[in-house]
Amino acid sequence: MAAARPSLGRVLPGSSILFLCDMQEKFRHNIAYFPQIVSVAARMLKVAQLLEVPVMLTEQYPQGLGPTVPELGTEGLRPLAKTCFSMVPALQQELDSRPQLRSVLLCGIEAQACILNTTLDLLDRGLQVHVVVDACSSRSQVDRLVALARMRQSGAFLSTSEGLILQLVGDAAHPQFKEIQKLIKEPAPDSGLLGLFQGQNSLLH
Repeated sequence: MAAARPSLGRVLPGSSILFLCDMQEKFRHNIAYFPQIVSVAARMLKVAQLLEVPVMLTEQYPQGLGPTVPELGTEGLRPLAKTCFSMVPALQQELDSRPQLRSVLLCGIEAQACILNTTLDLLDRGLQVHVVVDACSSRSQVDRLVALARMRQSGAFLSTSEGLILQLVGDAAHPQFKEIQKLIKEPAPDSGLLGLFQGQNSLLH
């Protein structure tokens, strides 16, 4: 009997959703590479809007941790407040209403907390999770690295923003490609990933 074919992790606009997790004011000075993470997440948001990929936004205890930072560009999105260290309970109704959903693209903070737990909850629902590694961080770079390794062990895909963007658009003949090309013309800002992976790459094998 042939072995089951492993999931390839293909991403298509019609079966994907973008999750933006807890990029709030009180985290601004505590999260490593916070400006870079938000910049990349904003890029993902713009692409999602161009390709009509739905977007969901959460805020962790906004009364104490403040609103989503304005540079993320989420005007027009209604943030869902939560206290759980996972986005899934707050977005349960949204997930249930999308039977065609296959892939979740995940950006935000913190990697070892809400990103990890959201990933596990989504995997448990049978969804593919694509962690946008250059749009996720933590206060501690050790926590960030080990969380990425842990998510990969559990079956999530680790992807860069540009890799996912090009998968979503699919073809240079796409009517939105020229607009998207403008967004990715400059490489994503450095968020310390190269040094992180080089220093501890055995965790990611």
